[in-house]
Amino acid sequence: MKSGGLLHPELLALIARVGHTDTIVIADVGLPIPRNVPRIELAVVAGLPDLLSVLRAVVAELVVESVTLASETRIHSPAFHHQLESVLHAPTVEVDHETLKGMLHHAAAVIRTGETTPYANVILHCGVDF
Repeated sequence: MKSGGLLHPELLALIARVGHTDTIVIADVGLPIPRNVPRIELAVVAGLPDLLSVLRAVVAELVVESVTLASETRIHSPAFHHQLESVLHAPTVEVDHETLKGMLHHAAAVIRTGETTPYANVILHCGVDF
């Protein structure tokens, strides 16, 4: 058994499998996930687990080169957007929500949380540590 950090076996396998330029999506409970995209279902009930907790655990294990967010997050959920900025330490690009949903088709996987904040979805673009 691991002594700390991320413990979820599917999340660990995903992080070990992705490479430079791959993307991982951490999603709220309502984001429509394309059928052909692998998903890791974490949602238990509305709000559990929250997206920020999952995000913190994942970025502690992953090299993140850049991030994509929906521009609607800043508009409709400004407090949440501010919290995202405090967790993410990589260049961020904002696109409209429909464009973000279109980007899901190319994701290595989508991690669905129980988050219910409007537009609480993050695309992590994997980097390298050298």
